[in-house]
Amino acid sequence: MKGFASTLATIWRLAAPYFRSEDAFAGRLLLAAIVAIELSIVAINVMVNQWNARFYNALQDRNWDAFITELMIFSGLAAAFIVLAVYQLYLNQWLHIRWRRWMTAQLLGDWLDGPNHYRMQLLGDAADNPDQRIAEDVNWFIEKGLYLGVGLLGATVTLLSFIAILWSLSDAAPLTMFGSQWNIPGYLVWAALLYAIAGTVLTHLIGRALIHLNFMQQRYEADFRFDLVRTRENSEQIALLEGEPAERSRLSRRFASLVNNWHLLMTRQKWLTFFTAGYGQISMVFPYVVVSPAYFSGAIQLGGLMQTASAFNSVQSALSFFVSASTYRQFAEWRSVVQRLAGFELAVAAGRTAAVTPPVVEVTPVDGTVELHDLTVRLPNGTPLVAANGIVVKTGERVLVSGPSGSGKSTLFRAIAGIWPFGKGRITVPKGARLMMLPQRPYFPIGTLAAAIAYPAEPGTFDKARLAEVLTAVGLPAMVPRLDEEAHWNRMLSLGEQQRLGLARALLQAPNYLFLDEASASLDEPSEAALYRLLRQRMPQATIVSIGHRATLAAFHDRRLALERDGEYFQVRESALKPAE
Repeated sequence: MKGFASTLATIWRLAAPYFRSEDAFAGRLLLAAIVAIELSIVAINVMVNQWNARFYNALQDRNWDAFITELMIFSGLAAAFIVLAVYQLYLNQWLHIRWRRWMTAQLLGDWLDGPNHYRMQLLGDAADNPDQRIAEDVNWFIEKGLYLGVGLLGATVTLLSFIAILWSLSDAAPLTMFGSQWNIPGYLVWAALLYAIAGTVLTHLIGRALIHLNFMQQRYEADFRFDLVRTRENSEQIALLEGEPAERSRLSRRFASLVNNWHLLMTRQKWLTFFTAGYGQISMVFPYVVVSPAYFSGAIQLGGLMQTASAFNSVQSALSFFVSASTYRQFAEWRSVVQRLAGFELAVAAGRTAAVTPPVVEVTPVDGTVELHDLTVRLPNGTPLVAANGIVVKTGERVLVSGPSGSGKSTLFRAIAGIWPFGKGRITVPKGARLMMLPQRPYFPIGTLAAAIAYPAEPGTFDKARLAEVLTAVGLPAMVPRLDEEAHWNRMLSLGEQQRLGLARALLQAPNYLFLDEASASLDEPSEAALYRLLRQRMPQATIVSIGHRATLAAFHDRRLALERDGEYFQVRESALKPAE
């Protein structure tokens, strides 16, 4: 019961916000309409149950006029049922897409709340495959939640409606055994109740393992799909390294995990289907077995028998809502989806919590400087990596950061950018200053070249003349005619071309502080020198901090910050450089 209550609380936490959102009026109206239609369908089923008695009595009495009348009544009930069923599906799908649109926007907002998505990965990414959780799990949560919720409501109302009918029919058709009548009030209700409880308990005992198996199946499917995408994205490097056998082996191992879990699912579903199929077959005749003694004793007519059997079947079906193999499988899948979305929420919250831990980025006046005080940057496991104290980078300076590989230069940049949450100390940045970080391998969204260069600004922010001018300035005039071409630019362009485009992006954005993390390392030295002279010419007031290993970079910077080994970590120390020419 504790786990059940926890699951209900989780479902409420995931579902309730939509019905309190800006789209709440439409959502509540659609849900109310769906509920009203479900109640109307139950009412029609009650009327059909009463119709059964009159129709079969007409058959038994060979009453032609009553027979025709009941057929006309049934036609009206059937027509109403068809219209209600069609519009219930239509409104259900309408609510589904509105709810999904809102919930997807919320999860995307939480995931892409600043660098929260990056911190989630640093913390171990307990929510594996966030793409699947946002794209598929949200869809399944709503689709299966509506199906199970409306179905449960219908089962509950059906139960309440038919229990009263079945109780009264128990008096009309008393229990007859071995020629004797037993006056047990509502015995048909108790028989249906016991039958359904036994079926539900056994179904859960057999099928509860499906919840965890479905959770793992979704994870294995997503892992396999993700590795396929990574293979496609890195096809050039795989081909150059002749890594196809290794990739095939790795993908085969991923798929083997998927297949093994699938076999476990098959086995569990086989036993569940064995039971539920048998339960369903027995359910077809069980009501007649219970009521037939009263019929053969002459206590009720054929119509009464059919009405009683129909009412009995409605009650035990309502009580056995989860006994159906398909329903229980959907319930198990839905539980696993709820767990995955709850895990995603926890991972988002952990990322936000990490954002408020030291180092703390303090905001200082506009004319301030970037300063590092008593700063210790650590690895996620807590090991100290870089220490810095009293480091000041003034406005307009050119600073070169150097140090051995693995000394934490890039991690120091991430801490200054405010996305690295591990460490302690203080980092200050000028208020209102625009900081831009250019990594060694820039990111370009799939789309037009113009949109890729302008990123993260919206497409159309810069006119084509400006884009053509910066492309020519960074040495890519041949790409000007391709500004409207859509492509996967990270795959199509060489790393050197990507780095030139990254610097073109910096010229367009014109940040106050530009941090270059080996952002020109793939270019030859003359080209690198030309681009640094271009940055000095086009961005004379900007502060530029570069990570680099080439000695030739010294000529384009005013001083050096060197990361030197100091015991178990690296210490940032200052040294002068020859002024730029």
